[in-house]
Amino acid sequence: MKDGFVRIAAVSPQLRVVDCDFNSDNIIEKVKEADSKQVKLLVFPELSITSYTANDLFKQDVLLEASLDSLARIAEETRECDVLFYVGLPIRVEGKLYNTAAALFHGEVLCFIPKTNLPNYDEFYEKRWFTPAFSGIRSINFRGKSVPFGTDIIIRDPSIDGFSVACEICEDLWVPQPPSTRHALAGANIIVNLSASDELIGKEEYRRDMIKVMSGRLISTYIYASAGEGESTTDMVFTAHNMIVENGSILNEENFAGDDLLVAETDVFKLLHERMNTSTYPDVKDEGYLKIDIKLERVDYKLTRHFSRYPFVPSGEKERVERCEKIITLQSLGLKKRIKHTNAKSAVVGLSGGLDSTLALLVTVKAFDMLGRDRKDIIAVTMPCFGTTKRTRSNAELLATALKVSFKEVNITKSVRQHFEDIGHDESVTDVTYENSQARERTQVLMDIANQCGGLVIGTGDLSELALGWATYNGDHMSMYGVNASIPKTLVRYLVKYFADNNYSGASESLYDILATPVSPELLPAKGDGTISQVTEDLVGPYELHDFFLFYIVRLGFAPKKVLRLAVHSFEGVYEEEFIKKWLSVFTRRFFAMQFKRSCLPDGPKVGSVTFSPRSDWRMPSDAVRTLWEI
Repeated sequence: MKDGFVRIAAVSPQLRVVDCDFNSDNIIEKVKEADSKQVKLLVFPELSITSYTANDLFKQDVLLEASLDSLARIAEETRECDVLFYVGLPIRVEGKLYNTAAALFHGEVLCFIPKTNLPNYDEFYEKRWFTPAFSGIRSINFRGKSVPFGTDIIIRDPSIDGFSVACEICEDLWVPQPPSTRHALAGANIIVNLSASDELIGKEEYRRDMIKVMSGRLISTYIYASAGEGESTTDMVFTAHNMIVENGSILNEENFAGDDLLVAETDVFKLLHERMNTSTYPDVKDEGYLKIDIKLERVDYKLTRHFSRYPFVPSGEKERVERCEKIITLQSLGLKKRIKHTNAKSAVVGLSGGLDSTLALLVTVKAFDMLGRDRKDIIAVTMPCFGTTKRTRSNAELLATALKVSFKEVNITKSVRQHFEDIGHDESVTDVTYENSQARERTQVLMDIANQCGGLVIGTGDLSELALGWATYNGDHMSMYGVNASIPKTLVRYLVKYFADNNYSGASESLYDILATPVSPELLPAKGDGTISQVTEDLVGPYELHDFFLFYIVRLGFAPKKVLRLAVHSFEGVYEEEFIKKWLSVFTRRFFAMQFKRSCLPDGPKVGSVTFSPRSDWRMPSDAVRTLWEI
């Protein structure tokens, strides 16, 4: 359970209607299989010992006694298994029959949880046989032992912060006030649901959406195990639609699942962080709840769970296109409001021929189109100097021409040389002074042109550069409105590609070449053949790694050692562990050292889950010590 990962599973084993011995054999087999796979929490379907479709046979003493015998045998034969698991069976208490879930661990029946909401509509007739759960916790006698019986029960391992499990049964999920809400407010992070939901046209999608919403709303992991095809088909068909959902995201799912274990690793530390980070999440109110403590064996899993290499970028093409459209619209709307509010006569964009400035210009064009303004009021300024290459200079002009904006060239070489002379800097020394003098001169030029034409300077820097501090303080770090401030570099590329793929304003040729150009500030002299000599990712590391670090450290608050583990897992076959570790160290070092740049950022629209605006999402002392984050 290192780093908060706990392996969990749902399963719909082979089943025969009211054949308790057969069903129990398969339950035992699946518990042992789960144990061999280091699963620590396993969920079976509703009434899995007897079958859900026993109907009036539930009133037969022989079935009720057989189910109790089977439960005792299941407990005994799984005594050596280090798995907390839930099975379903009918239990008679004081002359009433209850549809219950039994929780078992190391040969002990820990508790019985009765179903609260009994469906009695359409094809369901549960009130014909069962009684709804009553409030409060009571104990019943099972094989000479007093076992807790009630709904308000949480099973936890106190040594694993965040491993706390509560249970509801099938219909409990579908009602306006499901027990899971109460369970989560009492501190349960994992909700299990033993279900027997029959399959109908359209029900699969509805069921999936409901569980995703429930898991997200409760900031919980939801394990859903549903009855399979062994159930009676007299009036219904069951397809073993099993799901594991974490905070609204599906970790694993299968319909028509057969009897294979559906396995995933949930991150209970992540759930704790998300609840802590959500100030509107209520304080724990566990009055009346019974807490049952267990002790799980510690396991360091080889993760099977998938972590996207690009957490800021949707994986599916359709979703990615939709996301790009929405992000661009939000950026453009933000800029539209700023232009309208300031009565700006123009917008000034420093256009380098690189990705960030290209996206900033495209967004500016969209904003002007929304305002019904002439694109000629947008002034794209290229400012060649020592490191500017023919390729980037050409692409800047081609793009400006295609977009029908005004284009202006201001060669800053003479100004920078004069500045070197003024401060006594040797031009042959290509150090930080050499580089930053150019960046600050470019910013001065843009600001002064904006003053000349009553305009706003549109910032081009992105979220990844802000995280690394890869910006010249009071140079490209500054603008009058930073449209890319919450867009990470990996996403910038997809946004520009979206415009290219749609041949926006006939600019696809230049956009595709910009996408193929190495990322560079072009502050050092070009190579002898005229190509770029200063490649950013050679200096600070791959942006795909830094965006991965950024998401998991800043967005989710993970410790660097955990992020390293996830990165090694996700980039297996791409980067070696030592390579990843090297750049993770660079990330944390630069992130702490460069906070002072983020403490005075210009305005810019938040369009994603991470932003460094000191006025909203990110307030960090500029002199914080990095020691705890060293790797």
